[in-house]
Amino acid sequence: MIRHRGGIEVVIEIPRGSFKKRGSSGSVDFVSPFPCPFNYGAIRSYVSEDNDFLDAVVLGPRLSRGERVNTVVRGAVGFLDRGIYDDKIICSTRPMGAWSHLYILLFFHFYALCKRLLNIHRGLPVRKTACMGWQDAEKAFCRARPLRNLEQKRPAVPF
Repeated sequence: MIRHRGGIEVVIEIPRGSFKKRGSSGSVDFVSPFPCPFNYGAIRSYVSEDNDFLDAVVLGPRLSRGERVNTVVRGAVGFLDRGIYDDKIICSTRPMGAWSHLYILLFFHFYALCKRLLNIHRGLPVRKTACMGWQDAEKAFCRARPLRNLEQKRPAVPF
């Protein structure tokens, strides 16, 4: 079903428990009042519709920023950020239970609310920002484009 079942490399940008939200360039995007409950990073062999590396959540113990981990794709969560669709690939070396699915969805619904407030605070145009629920991971990879030129380390992000 999922072509990346054997594993995919994720580069950790935000370790579990971190308050600093970093972009793919490594610069701090914002400091959150809440710690990130997951390891959050990017699959740097794909670029998503927001013209940034494909986002990935890695469940499990805290990993270090910059760490590269080979993990298994378990699903995807659809996310709209200022009107731009942005898949979040969900990864874990262990199978996920119902509680993990619910917890991830609750987090992304809360994150969407926080992003809307941050965009208002920054004076950015308020566009649709929302969690779109669980999605098919294979379709998420099809929406992304493979990064063919490995010399391109950091795609340009418009915000």
